[in-house]
Amino acid sequence: MELGTLNMVGLGLAAIGPGIGIGLIFAAFVSGVARQPEAESKLRSIAILGFVLAEQLFIIGVALAFVLQP
Repeated sequence: MELGTLNMVGLGLAAIGPGIGIGLIFAAFVSGVARQPEAESKLRSIAILGFVLAEQLFIIGVALAFVLQP
């Protein structure tokens, strides 16, 4: 395999981690709101922050995959 193909395979594998992380973040958010509906606004801001941090990992991975292509 050439290096460009390996970069794209690595990018696909790198997308798994943030995808799982985002799923866990919003599962915890839904569970927390179901238990305490009055805490929804506080939980929502924390969930959005977690989403942004998890998605940032994928964006950095995309940037590195294209920058490191030969």
